[in-house]
Amino acid sequence: MTAAVKPLPAWAETVRRKYVGNEASMFVLYGNVFDQILHEGKTLPLVSFLSDVLLAGNKDTVIQFDPSAGVQYLRRLSELPPPSFAPQASADDVLATLEPEVMVRHRLALIVSYAGSVAPPGEENFLGDSDRRAAVRLHRWTLSPALAERDNVVFLLVESLAELNGKIISNPRVAAVELPLPDLAERAAVVAHADPSLPKAQQDRLAAHTSGLRAVQIHQILTPLPAQDGLPDAQRAAFIRGLLGNTPDAAARADKLTALTRGMDADEIAHLIDPGQTPQAAPADSAHTDELIALVHRRKREIIEKECAGLIEFVASPLGLDAVGGNAGIKAELEHIAADVRSGDRKRCPMGLMFVGPMGTGKTFVAKCFARSSGLSAVTLKNFRSKWVGATEANLDKVLAMVKALGPIILIIDEGDRSFGGASEDSDGGTSSRVIAKLKEFMSDGDNRGVVLFILMTNRPDKLDTDIKRAGRLDRKIPFFYNETTQEVQDVLDALLKRYGVAAVDWAVHGEALAAPLVGYSNADLEALVLLAVSSARDEPVSPEHLAQAAADYLPSRDSLMLEYMEMLAVFEASRRRMLPARLRDLTAQQVQERLQQLRRALAIH
Repeated sequence: MTAAVKPLPAWAETVRRKYVGNEASMFVLYGNVFDQILHEGKTLPLVSFLSDVLLAGNKDTVIQFDPSAGVQYLRRLSELPPPSFAPQASADDVLATLEPEVMVRHRLALIVSYAGSVAPPGEENFLGDSDRRAAVRLHRWTLSPALAERDNVVFLLVESLAELNGKIISNPRVAAVELPLPDLAERAAVVAHADPSLPKAQQDRLAAHTSGLRAVQIHQILTPLPAQDGLPDAQRAAFIRGLLGNTPDAAARADKLTALTRGMDADEIAHLIDPGQTPQAAPADSAHTDELIALVHRRKREIIEKECAGLIEFVASPLGLDAVGGNAGIKAELEHIAADVRSGDRKRCPMGLMFVGPMGTGKTFVAKCFARSSGLSAVTLKNFRSKWVGATEANLDKVLAMVKALGPIILIIDEGDRSFGGASEDSDGGTSSRVIAKLKEFMSDGDNRGVVLFILMTNRPDKLDTDIKRAGRLDRKIPFFYNETTQEVQDVLDALLKRYGVAAVDWAVHGEALAAPLVGYSNADLEALVLLAVSSARDEPVSPEHLAQAAADYLPSRDSLMLEYMEMLAVFEASRRRMLPARLRDLTAQQVQERLQQLRRALAIH
């Protein structure tokens, strides 16, 4: 493989170096294998890039095998007829027919698309005969010196290594090379190619806001195809011109937005274009770019949530930390962390946070508000487990690759003990241990510091793997407790009343009487109490009397032993003594351990 006229992508240079150095003659290319690659002003699918760029002038024969489309000779100089393939032949039968070509012919490349369908993962005893033979055949090819001696190479294309038979992945003569999502420089080149009319400054801004997207998706956003849904072009253009009015450069902006909003209805367009936020004195190109970025964010969210369907969900909280009542110490800690993240000084940023404490203490709400205050994008990790062999690992690979590409970002894992604790080797065939190992590796990767901030929430940290909780993965353990003082109760009630837009209470007059009976209530209980008061008030403003009646009527559900157990676990896990309530701050480690052991015996927890 000779170097192209223009520099190769980093992954392609890695392939070239390993091939020229005779390190491998079979490559597993995984990750962003279904994207378009921009090279010398043209966008090429991966197979075309391999054939026409990386292998150009070096291979006389290039064969592509797609399990759904069969065999195609992309280049063949021999005058002899190519081999024939039986209709509906199995993958192994196709490989068996191609084997003389691969092992005898010189200067040949074989590209196998969807290689996971040719040699799928799984226990060998449970694989079909064809799948087993295909995996063994590919493995045997790597052991044969014929590949290297004849200057031949095989590429296996998969989205995730978990989709491919482990016999191939573990072979030292096979090189696995990841194709990452486009980095900032590559995205800038794609944006410039998709819309060369944009000034350089606008292209750079759009490149920064398209992190996590493939090149082909950036093209689709900036140069969308005609769509049948939504308003017709002429009607949409007139509607947009009406929205923009006499704002600067309205005609040019309207033309661009008319193309970019195909498929959107009037309400969606009106939500995107807010002329009230575009000052008359604002530069036209700035307003234009802001609209493009708003559209990019909307489409980006749709694309990523669809691509990672059921695996991640974007967090879009309208409230920041100022909406959190009480928890003064926690808010101060998080605001300090947010400032460190925004500063861009990665060495000051923690790798991860663990929010720990009894249920109802506001861990999830605070995490979402923190995401808003920090100014970072945030996603929650959903259920990525699957009953199918290899699918759980493949799902996690996809999520982690996407999250890293979206960085800097917050990854929120709610109920972490359910996501990453519990399952035994026997119950899931070792899937849990492999998932946790991959997660540990990702969480402790120093390259992710300041790029991906984990927030893991749990009320049962004792169910988590101990190694996940160590410093370097979850650097700071932030404990949450029920409200300890009347002032904390007042702060939470005041924040809740403001959030729901009901009349505020004069706390100087009524605060002590209202708050005193509610000390020890969780934030969730206080929210339920406020909503009960709102319901009782009907159309009237909520008064102190309504709150007092609701407090007298409301019965919080309590399992006192289990709640104390969760509370002591929070004390045990906390990374800073000053964040503990005064009544727990001076407990020694031995006292905490002894009380936990007593509670375990009482609750029959093993």
